[in-house]
Amino acid sequence: MLSYLRCIEENCRLVQSAARDAQQCGACGGLLDVQYDFDPFDPDALRAEWHQRRLSGEPVDRSGVWRFRELIPFMAPGARIVSLSEGSTPLIGARRAGWWAGPVHLTVKHQGNNPTGSFKDLGMTACMTRAASLGVKMVACASTGNTSASMAAYAARAGIRALLFVPYRQISGAKLAQALDFGAVVIEVGDTFDQAFRLLRDIAPELELYLVNSVNPFRIEGQKTIVAEMLEQRAWRPPDYIAVPGGNLGNASAIGKGLQELRALGFIEKVPRLIVVQAEGANPFYQTITSGSPDLMCVDNPDTQATAIRIGRPANWKKARRALQWTDGVCESVTDDEIFAAKQVLAEDGIGCEPASAATVAGVRKLCRAGKIEPHADVVVVLTGNQLKDTDYIVRRRSEENEGGQRLRVDPSLDSLRRALDQVLAAPAGLDR
Repeated sequence: MLSYLRCIEENCRLVQSAARDAQQCGACGGLLDVQYDFDPFDPDALRAEWHQRRLSGEPVDRSGVWRFRELIPFMAPGARIVSLSEGSTPLIGARRAGWWAGPVHLTVKHQGNNPTGSFKDLGMTACMTRAASLGVKMVACASTGNTSASMAAYAARAGIRALLFVPYRQISGAKLAQALDFGAVVIEVGDTFDQAFRLLRDIAPELELYLVNSVNPFRIEGQKTIVAEMLEQRAWRPPDYIAVPGGNLGNASAIGKGLQELRALGFIEKVPRLIVVQAEGANPFYQTITSGSPDLMCVDNPDTQATAIRIGRPANWKKARRALQWTDGVCESVTDDEIFAAKQVLAEDGIGCEPASAATVAGVRKLCRAGKIEPHADVVVVLTGNQLKDTDYIVRRRSEENEGGQRLRVDPSLDSLRRALDQVLAAPAGLDR
């Protein structure tokens, strides 16, 4: 199969060879897609092959990304794959959360079960494999946390040095600890992700850095395999909606591309509608979509406790807008309080996630209340990060008296203990709150 790079700008569409490294169009500076001239194949036969690989002991087959390698054929057969057995994440029913949100039939695709605890691993195995094939000496990214942890792990696996730019004191300590533990060099610079990313892009050519942020088109290729795995888990029956949180919008872009290709290749006929949910304090894409603006309506000082999506100038907004067009999708914006309420309800289903992930369920509830999602619709929400990615958030919010008072300090006496337990046991629980 022939792989190549194509500019996404309608007035350009320049085709470039995939043999050399490029992360933006050489003519107009636009974003690039990896595209393929696929050989003809039988979808039913390939579905059977993908299923059979789940029984294989080969490392390439244990990966939930490379198991679907016919969809991402940018590497030569037999080439070295940089993998940590990413993907193969569960699809879990969430009855209580679905009733609270809709009611809808709600399942969660939990990407927090990846090796470094986030969906970034799906893309990182692809772009780090690409970097290794090019002989790259140093990879780099700007990050709100999850990308940094994933890059550091996969760079260590590949034997490549990793350089990380993060906004000063605006990253979860747990995510920073992951990056440091895997040996990344951390540069704290600027007050926001957008500042750190701009500086990284400016200096990258000078230092010959290979960027692994989602502007890297090969990272999108890895991330798009989430829909193949999701549909396989559902016996290839597409849901009505797929909801994702929106930060830098690489995930929304990848899911849109994956759905478009699976339909074109004959794997599905129905295309689920894509829902992108942003935090109210960091919602440039929501403002852009709802206003109909042809240009991105940037947020200069993004502000949300859901740090993974605290981004005011998402690099992939044009790809995400295209994904909404392809899928007749919608965009929604939710408050931090709505995100926390959704996170609480997911926890009552025994499902933990980082704050940004819960924005999906909050967005589904808001769209249901507005009549934009029909009752009892079949909805899959993508939870992008593990519960332990931001433990400070959990301890802080769950300790506040007005949020349920689940953390009490009690004097070491039976009378004090009885009073405290009476208070706790008398309070309504779960969805009765």
